[in-house]
Amino acid sequence: MDGATTGTAAQTSERGRTIDIAGIMHAIPHRYPFLLIDRVIDLIENVSAIGVKNVSVNESFFQGHFPGHPVMPGVLIVESMAQTAAVLVVETLGPEEAGKVVYFMSVEGAKFRRPVVPGDALRIHVAKERNRGNVWKFHAVARVDGIAVAEATFAAMIMDQKAGQG
Repeated sequence: MDGATTGTAAQTSERGRTIDIAGIMHAIPHRYPFLLIDRVIDLIENVSAIGVKNVSVNESFFQGHFPGHPVMPGVLIVESMAQTAAVLVVETLGPEEAGKVVYFMSVEGAKFRRPVVPGDALRIHVAKERNRGNVWKFHAVARVDGIAVAEATFAAMIMDQKAGQG
């Protein structure tokens, strides 16, 4: 054993902290079928994080996108970027912020360079550009095998779940 604790929501490496699925589910309210990250690695509070999504042929969206030619929808790749950013925000702000919702304010410069297909391990590199109050801006690049497959810059507002309800 290397002394690392198993079964915990967060572990620390030389590069940053790792948040497992239990920690992600504590941090953000997303659930199946819309929880689009499996793990967050190399999280450096107030700086950056990498979300990991292991894309399986069993994903519900592949039933209709596209039958016989499964491709992960680009909007879901962008959503996985937002979920990674949300975990970064909650981990930066502290555990009392768990369960906050990230509402997109803008998405700019979204580019999709290659289809993401079953069997791909998507790594979503998210870097905070700035924040003012509850508005945060990020740049993200999604990669498969080190090759960029999508990127976007986006702004999001971090709010309580109840604040967004009418």
